[in-house]
Amino acid sequence: MNRRTGGRVPRLHEEIATGAAPLPGFARNWALFLDVDGTLLDLAEHPHSVHVEPGLVEALGRLQGLNGGAVALISGRSIGDLDRLFAPLHLAAAGQHGAECRRANHAIELDRSKASALARNALANLARRHPDLLLEDKGATLAMHFRHAPQLETLVEATLARIARESAGEWTLQAGKMVRELVPHGRNKGGAIAAFVRELPFAGRVPVFIGDDDTDEHGFALVRRLGGHTIKVGPEPSVAQCRIADAPGVRIWLGAYADWLERFA
Repeated sequence: MNRRTGGRVPRLHEEIATGAAPLPGFARNWALFLDVDGTLLDLAEHPHSVHVEPGLVEALGRLQGLNGGAVALISGRSIGDLDRLFAPLHLAAAGQHGAECRRANHAIELDRSKASALARNALANLARRHPDLLLEDKGATLAMHFRHAPQLETLVEATLARIARESAGEWTLQAGKMVRELVPHGRNKGGAIAAFVRELPFAGRVPVFIGDDDTDEHGFALVRRLGGHTIKVGPEPSVAQCRIADAPGVRIWLGAYADWLERFA
């Protein structure tokens, strides 16, 4: 058996990879950065209706212990929401696209920006006029979901783009799958990962970022510049080097990585 691959890994990689570039062979010096919705979890009709597989929580807990704590969630969700989903774990995390951050030592950093009353009222009025839209107020960010009204994508995009333009640089418009979001200017997943890799236990390790959405592209670009591994979930265009077909494939891969690390524990 090859100690680097653990024997089973090449076959597994062939089964779940979908891109021309093969998935990276497992290594003990990785720092894992993981998007949540569409990557660890299957997308759902409502942000609060996602299902968390018990095996996923167990695998993440194993990885946190086996990988020296170098596992972080990089999500548009709030940290409080992430803790609810992955209880009893409290992983290092960047929430709201980096507007809030929990370091590996559990220190919390918050962007004190709050969505302005003007922006909140404008989006609330839009949601009232179109009941199939869902406004998600996360505190530092505002997201408008149009999964139940795809015909309103142009209207949602134009409304949030106008608010961003009129905010004098306070807000940036970010596009996601069936959602548009107002995020504090300068906050994105690339910046969140950049902050993590400057400190232990992430510093000195090879960053690996897995994501599925347009909001993950900043993270992919940053990790590629750092010489790390980037894995896109799904078929959409991306700067990521490798591909996994879907969230179930990601969960299988992470479980296999935890099994591989346990051989060296």
